[in-house]
Amino acid sequence: MLTAEMQYIIRNFSAGSVATVDAEGRPKVSPKATFVILNDATIAFANIRSPGTIANLRFNPTLEVCFTDILARKAVRVSGTGEVVLKADAPAHIRDPFEEGWDYLADHMSAFIVIAITAAEIILSPAYDRGLMETELKSTTLEKLNVL
Repeated sequence: MLTAEMQYIIRNFSAGSVATVDAEGRPKVSPKATFVILNDATIAFANIRSPGTIANLRFNPTLEVCFTDILARKAVRVSGTGEVVLKADAPAHIRDPFEEGWDYLADHMSAFIVIAITAAEIILSPAYDRGLMETELKSTTLEKLNVL
């Protein structure tokens, strides 16, 4: 389900905006930055300080996550269902990627939210519709950020 391009964006722009719905039906969006790819149909993030997101997922496990490559002006939108797995109960295939990639935060992690992906898509800026190329967009963005 996750293509190589999608996995690149998730790994390199791993701060995802997680959208859930609260018990009153209101949408809630919260940034999370500890994402790992478990396989091409499953991603996860660590619960460090996410009481609202956890409560929303226990009420309604449906969620979406958006990862944005700000340089290329493209994003990955992942839809799925989230399951809260307590750190103490997490099997090695879930726990190990966090301990390897986020070892300095391991003591702060109390659970992992494992997302079974039901849909994933690349979203492109309208600039691509005008014929601009990714290299041009990256260069323009870096100039705006005063990096070049």
